Amino acid sequence: MDKLSLRPGLIWGSQLEDVFSYCKECLCALPAVNVIGSSSINAALIAAKEAQAPIIIQFSNGGAHFNAGKLLPNEGQRAAIAGSIAGAYHIAHLAQEYGVPVILHTDHCAKKLLPWVDGLIKAGEDHYKAYGKPLYSSHMLDLSEEPLEENITVCQRYLERLHAIDMFLEMELGVTGGEEDGVDNTEVDSTRLYTQPKEVLQAYTALKEVGRFTVAAAFGNTHGVYKPGNVKLRPIILKNSQNEVYTNIHTDNPRPIHFVFHGGSGSEKEKISEAVSYGVVKFNIDTDTQWAFTRPVREYMDAKHDFLMSQVGNPEGSDKPNKKYIDPRAWLVLAEKGMKNRLIEAYKDLNAYQKFIFRYE
Repeated sequence: MDKLSLRPGLIWGSQLEDVFSYCKECLCALPAVNVIGSSSINAALIAAKEAQAPIIIQFSNGGAHFNAGKLLPNEGQRAAIAGSIAGAYHIAHLAQEYGVPVILHTDHCAKKLLPWVDGLIKAGEDHYKAYGKPLYSSHMLDLSEEPLEENITVCQRYLERLHAIDMFLEMELGVTGGEEDGVDNTEVDSTRLYTQPKEVLQAYTALKEVGRFTVAAAFGNTHGVYKPGNVKLRPIILKNSQNEVYTNIHTDNPRPIHFVFHGGSGSEKEKISEAVSYGVVKFNIDTDTQWAFTRPVREYMDAKHDFLMSQVGNPEGSDKPNKKYIDPRAWLVLAEKGMKNRLIEAYKDLNAYQKFIFRYE
């Protein structure tokens, strides 16, 4: 099978459909990494360049607010909207400089956060009208805490607007356990961690005529990293869900659904490969990349401890300046390298490493 050829910049619409379909044919998936500012964005872009594969870059609501500045007031989600828009323009420009294709996405949007995505869709509509392409590739609605019927109905309504500007919707069925970005599902009923295939069929049937979408179906996924044995992944749920849709709707493809693997950090490699074989095309990774970013900073601080106690004076002399040690660039670049390396590992685990061709003409 020939490698899929892509140009640098934003991937959206039918091209994104082509990418996800290609991933399923090749039995690979793409890492979707949460970013919070320029340093984590840099790490994601350089990882994609080295891996010779697209990167999915996503902002959570809190990450978007942080990108705008955590001290900026966020009444009415203004700061989160501003941080998301600024991040989109920043990433789109640098993707051209790095020479990499990017899928730009927003992560978990619970019901209370809908004004955030409302603002981004309006910005996307304005951008599409001006430039003929959306600002983002996709947005996620996480209404898994709501009744299934409400979840599906709201997703239908939002997908209508997104489809009009060539965007995807990601919806969640079932609950991802653990805690992330202020959403705490650590005490959730364990039965809700496993989506039922009939729920997937119901959602697929309702959305398939509206537009393009992906499904984050829960199969025991948990945000964060825990001791071995605490998380019980059952990827077979994804296979059963594909079969449920294929059998009842008679789709051309026996794996018609583009699945998303949430809570990927710390997952067993065999479970990752199994999930990919059942149609996972997007693999969310956050806790592992946070640790990969933070660990080199901690190591730097430990190693340079005596050079970081004041602006002047260190083991080399009481009058020696410490400017080059206290310069944040000295340790931020190490953080970027650490995060980049973890993403390269993810590309390899997902069988996506060097599976694409980048065109620069």
